Amino acid sequence: MINKRLLIKSLLAHNDENSFYDKKRQLNLSQREGKAKFLKHICALSNSNPKNNSYIVVGVDDGDSSIRGVDFFDDAKLQNLINAYLENPPVVLYENIHFPHLAEGKVVGLVTIRPTNKITALRKNIWKYFGGAVFFRDGSISVSKVFDIELLDTNSAVVAEIEKHAQNNIELTLDGVVDFMNRHDEVLKPSYKVFKESFVLCWAGLEKKEKGRAYYSRVDVELINEHVKLFYSTHDEVEIEMDAHSFSIIEYVRLGFHHAYKYYPLERVSFLFDNKGSYQIDSAFLFEPPKYEKKLLHHIYNANNALGEKLLKSLSLTKNDKEDLGNLAPTYMLCYLNGFEEALDKLNELTAVIKQHSEHAYQGLKDTQRILRKIKYH
Repeated sequence: MINKRLLIKSLLAHNDENSFYDKKRQLNLSQREGKAKFLKHICALSNSNPKNNSYIVVGVDDGDSSIRGVDFFDDAKLQNLINAYLENPPVVLYENIHFPHLAEGKVVGLVTIRPTNKITALRKNIWKYFGGAVFFRDGSISVSKVFDIELLDTNSAVVAEIEKHAQNNIELTLDGVVDFMNRHDEVLKPSYKVFKESFVLCWAGLEKKEKGRAYYSRVDVELINEHVKLFYSTHDEVEIEMDAHSFSIIEYVRLGFHHAYKYYPLERVSFLFDNKGSYQIDSAFLFEPPKYEKKLLHHIYNANNALGEKLLKSLSLTKNDKEDLGNLAPTYMLCYLNGFEEALDKLNELTAVIKQHSEHAYQGLKDTQRILRKIKYH
């Protein structure tokens, strides 16, 4: 079993990107240009490594390879994007890897590309790249080439050696459990469970009881063997269920208007462990958007637009405006989900100014974008 934290350190020890790994300060998958560049790198790494895994490390400084971290990214449907745009798509896995020195909520993203030993090409146009384009790695650069020879295996031996040195052991696992327990105070009730005599999973969260059921907020779940953070949330409430074979999380989102809020189930994610020393993630989308009267929605939508104009014109905000700003993104989303198609465009226009204005509002924006991304995939 590979310790992903050690694997990242081993990859970064090579200093510069090369034909089997790339490093990024961050990914921008919300924009068409960002998606196109990401797909280009996936295509190039897959074609340049037909016999071995290749990797992209996210959250690393491009210059000195220092680990800076990025936000936790829980997009389990990234493979859908790969399949939609690439011919002979590789299997792509995005994992959130914990590093002790990073701030709470920050991780390093590890993208693992498992090749098909076939030529991977763009299936259709995206941004400035044309359908049918084939990319390869030329050192640290992904370039387009006309391809008329067989795929060449040049990296499998060195990558195998790197992965061998990143294998986990009992000491690293125990150190990981102790570190997790120490990072979470008693209020969050850190716990652990061993699955199938192989996997050590730790979790922590702030528990509250309601109608005989336990709900958790500030939830952190980590698979210690690989230092993979499986789930992280500072706000949303979740239910946790487990048995001898699985650990499941049902995530809820808080939505509403004018201080009248309810929790709606968003997604159920189950981590299934088998006797062969492997696990898989199974997800079920549960979200049904709440319905509201059009008169109320028109009032909310117009109020949001007025607040948005103030932000774009850098006008001063009242106390009520500042309070409404914190709910701007989720209320725009509710308008969009109830038929106000242009609400999403309005929200996208305000992304930059929201980030500048308020950390709380920006967190609400990121949470909203995550929900919208999940809705889009389903």
